[in-house]
Amino acid sequence: MTPHRPLKTLHLTNAWHPTSGGVRSVYRTLIAAANALGRPMCLVVPGPVHAVEDVGRFARIYHVRAPQAWAVDTRYRLIMPTRYLLPWVTGVQQILRRERPDIVEVCDKYSLPYLAGLLRKGWAGGGMPRPTLVATSAERMDDAVATFVSASHVAQLGARWFMRSIYAPLFDYHLANSHYTADELRAVLPAHRQHVVHVCPPGLSAEAFRRLPGGETRQSLIELTGGDTRTRLLVYVGRLSREKNLGLLLDMMEALMTHEAAGGTNFRLLLAGEGPERRLLEAARTRLRGHVVLLGNLPGGQAVRRLLAAADVFVHPNPREPFGLAPLEAMAAALPVVAPDAGGILSYADDTTAWLAKPTGAAFAAAVRQVIEQPVRAAMRARVALDRAATFHEELVVPRFFSLLDSLHAQRLQDQAATTPDFIAGTLAGETATSR
Repeated sequence: MTPHRPLKTLHLTNAWHPTSGGVRSVYRTLIAAANALGRPMCLVVPGPVHAVEDVGRFARIYHVRAPQAWAVDTRYRLIMPTRYLLPWVTGVQQILRRERPDIVEVCDKYSLPYLAGLLRKGWAGGGMPRPTLVATSAERMDDAVATFVSASHVAQLGARWFMRSIYAPLFDYHLANSHYTADELRAVLPAHRQHVVHVCPPGLSAEAFRRLPGGETRQSLIELTGGDTRTRLLVYVGRLSREKNLGLLLDMMEALMTHEAAGGTNFRLLLAGEGPERRLLEAARTRLRGHVVLLGNLPGGQAVRRLLAAADVFVHPNPREPFGLAPLEAMAAALPVVAPDAGGILSYADDTTAWLAKPTGAAFAAAVRQVIEQPVRAAMRARVALDRAATFHEELVVPRFFSLLDSLHAQRLQDQAATTPDFIAGTLAGETATSR
């Protein structure tokens, strides 16, 4: 009897640079789990030069030389279609032929999805068997278009057309990090393809639940911000990018400062992270009289956990957040969270675990004051939030992710054995595969 062979997965993403956040954290967690489970995994990411990095016995990271992104955030690099569509260009095709994965997962909507079409057609060469093709949605395209291009009706129609006619049909299955993200896919897929969408949230590492003392850190932060014993520290952790809606936090601080009582509670906002919106935030520091402090990128997860332990409230301003690992990590630290009442954060945030508010400065300021003025209620919600965060522990989430990939691969092989499709499934509503 032939022993069971663990399936090999190969993952590709452009959401990667040395200090990038959510997606990079997710893949690092998957790599650690792959080594623990003894299943082979490869990750392909952009970099300044070609390099191969073995991580443990079972995982490998391929860094493919790629140009810097010319817009949005130049810290990122992009593996462009020329790296895999042109057979004479070295790069991704060589990796595929070397690794021969059973499953290929792509986390990108812009320059990497077309690889799935190449693999579907069997054009990778080298006699490579056709892998199961899985797309992971870590954001919504309509939100990205609205933020960086236009929020007009025409622009939204264009995003919907791309998702329906180009992106969705290229893959066998789709994973989304939240129901909010999945809803964009479900809205464009025909009825007979709805079953290919699965919600698969990311997991928190075990380190996220390790409580660290915050007393010394708190004192140093109060001194840094020019505060005193009446100062309350508000914290944001994440990219300083346009899609994060950071202007809301500046409006919140203006509202809080307006209502500060003489000699009473006062607030300071600490932002940990880097990105293209840093200049906007630096310009606001004068207007907000130094009540906003930019900490830059913190050196590792332990520094972030110390910051969370020292703070009074975590504030997250993005109403279009696809999922939001940072607010979930704050919950794991038993820190009260104020967030918008919309988006993927509602996967775990509700009125029992967080302080949800309309995405306006006044509403956020009111929620922050409630947290401070109702300490018993805030402590109760923080305890419930900690229990909710525990349901996203990597020990629970990651094995389910790999099991889902395995079951999707088995399902495709079973369907392939029963039918021979003569079209890319999902391109036209109502089409069905031709029986043998």
